[in-house]
This record gives sequence, structure tokens and C-alpha cells, in this order.
Amino acid sequence: MKHRIVVLGAGYAGAFAAGNLARRLSPADTEITVVNAVPDFVERMRLHQLASGQDLAVRKLTDVFAGTGVRLCLARVTGVDPERRTVAVTGEDGDGELTYDTLLHALGSSVAHHGVPGVAEYAFDVTGRSSALRLRERLAGLGEGGTVLVVGEGLTGIETATEFAESRPDLRVALAARGELGAWLSPKARRHLRQAFDRFGITVHEHTGIEAVEPTRAIAADGTSVTADVIVWSAGFAVHPIAAAGGLEVAETGQIVVDRTMRSVSHPDVYAAGDSAYAIGENGRPLPMSCASAGYTSMQATAAIIARLTGSEAPATGLKYYGNHISLGRRDAIFQMVDGDARSKSWYLGGRTAARLKSGVLKGAGWSIVHPTFGMPKRRRRLATAPDRAGVRVAA
Repeated sequence: MKHRIVVLGAGYAGAFAAGNLARRLSPADTEITVVNAVPDFVERMRLHQLASGQDLAVRKLTDVFAGTGVRLCLARVTGVDPERRTVAVTGEDGDGELTYDTLLHALGSSVAHHGVPGVAEYAFDVTGRSSALRLRERLAGLGEGGTVLVVGEGLTGIETATEFAESRPDLRVALAARGELGAWLSPKARRHLRQAFDRFGITVHEHTGIEAVEPTRAIAADGTSVTADVIVWSAGFAVHPIAAAGGLEVAETGQIVVDRTMRSVSHPDVYAAGDSAYAIGENGRPLPMSCASAGYTSMQATAAIIARLTGSEAPATGLKYYGNHISLGRRDAIFQMVDGDARSKSWYLGGRTAARLKSGVLKGAGWSIVHPTFGMPKRRRRLATAPDRAGVRVAA
């Protein structure tokens, strides 16, 4: 009987991992299934562009996995039972159940409401294709002088605000920051960021923590309010409670607690990658939810799965950040270098050169998804007769 590998989610982490597994493991021994709720690959890093009115290439997952041997199951995951090693799904054909021998959990994250009243009812977000298209439609209906408030001063908030301001100069764009705008950047990069906001005419409300959202205004902790026709919530991400509900050991964030190989510390047949994984980086801190983390963790998880199944030693992939890329519209960007403790270095790259670098990163990520197996090798590895269920060694 073939070893059944089930990958939950076909985002940056899941799609890459499935292709990598198909590339390196023999189809005579393994059966790989990817479960995804939508038929297309979603370029999450570019959803703010989609919301602003730009058109993105549609990449059908059937085309992505064509010829790879990977089976695609279009369905929504409703539950995971790690004791029975099953996954409950629902799709066009109704409810069903998949059985696995190895599970890679890569369902990603969605917008975090943080319990703020009114966010779910009245705010928009750019964490999913459907929500970005809903926001796109709303923005298209705004006339000249319409107002947009972006809540959140992180990477998503900054990129969203600047993208909207550049694409729709007829709108008045503002951003609400809980602290100081770009406080985590180096002084020069922070100055570059502020100059970009000034150039776009973006109003910044610093030290303004939003405690409630209403249809046309956001209310701050001190009782003041910021009026806007459209409120975009970009104040963090949250994972689905499926892992916790299934009995997997999770952190306070709901992410699956994993060891250095991305293997669940409570269930050895389960691995996690991307935003679903509570993984500790080389600086001793949890990896942030990001596309970069998706790359690091999916590479480590696939390497560990392959090592376990083939009876070899898993290489340790790097879990270290080197910098942050921040788009400021299409023609400007910031690349901020960081040290081993993820603190900003004094050096940064800005302007058109940084924008071209960010564009290259986006294109590279998209290419890796469209070519998941990078060209099948002539010889793929066969499985060991008795895969190690207790653990897998990691090369130093």
C-alpha cells in the first residue's frame, strides 16, 4: 500500500511543499493529495493590488499540478482527527473524509479581529481573494474625494495604504497606527517611509489604537473617531482553530507547536508549515506569519518528511531573516536589512531599485508555484521499508 501524504492548503507553503515532495519521492511508494478550498492559487502578497483595481494572473491549481502526480481535492477542511489520522472535508460533492499516513498542515491564516466590535460586520481586508474582490468593488463605487482608512501600521497596512493612494489619487487615504509609523525601521528608512506618505498625501493617525468600528467611522481608545467611507482592517493575522479542536498541541496563537523539523510535538505523523506552524527561528523567537516564513518552514518540513520516509538524515534549513521588503506603490519600496535578533540595521535600500527587487521577489514566488516540481528528476527516492515514527535526526 502506498504511503498517503495529505497537504492541507495550496498557498505559498502548501503548494511548494506538495511539488517538492512529488519531485523527490517515487510515485511507486507515495500518494500525495492537496486539499484546497478554492481552485486557484492566491498570490496573497499582491492582494492589495487586486483590491486597488489591478488585474492579477489567474493560476489554476489543476494547471499547477498537471503532470506532477499530485492529486487535487477542491474542498474545505472542517476537521482534523490526528488519533484516527483522518481529515474531514466538505465540497461540491458533499462531506467526505481523507485518511493519511503523513499530514502537512499548511492552511495559513486569515484576518485577526482581536475581538474589536464591528470589524467583522463593517471592515474590509486583503487577506483572501474573495475579501480583496469585495473591497475592490466597494472602492470602485467611491467617487472623487471618497475616504479610506487603513487600520494597522505593519507591512500589510503600509503596502495597502500606499497602493491605494497611488492607484486612486482621487481618494483621500489615511492610516491609523497604534504606535509610531515605521518605528521598527532604521532612522533613514523611517524618513524614506514618511516622505513617501507625504508624497502620496496619506494622513497618519499615530498612537491611535482602534477599539471599535462602525459603518463610517473607527473609534479610538481615547474616544475620538476617524470618519471614512471604507475601513480596511490590517491589524494582524489569526489561524483557524481546526488544529486546536483536533487535539494537536498549539500555542496561544492557535499555531501548531513544532520541533526544529516542523514536526508536531504532540503527534509525530503531523507536520506544519507557513502561518500554521509555531516555529522558533535561529534567534530564539517565533517566526512571524509571513511569506518568508512559509518558504523556510515548508523547505524544512519537506526535507524532514522525505528523510523520515527514506531513512536518511534531514538537513537543517535556515530559519533566519535577512530583511523586510515593503512596497510603497509600484515605483517605490524599502528593503530594510535586519540583524540576527531581527532588529533593523542602519543600512537600507529604497526607491526604484528596491521596488525592482520586491517585484523580483513576487515574480520568483509566483514562478515557484507555477513550476512546483522544477522539472521532474530522472530518479526519485524510494521509501524505506519501515519509516521512523518516533523521530528524525537533523543534520547539524
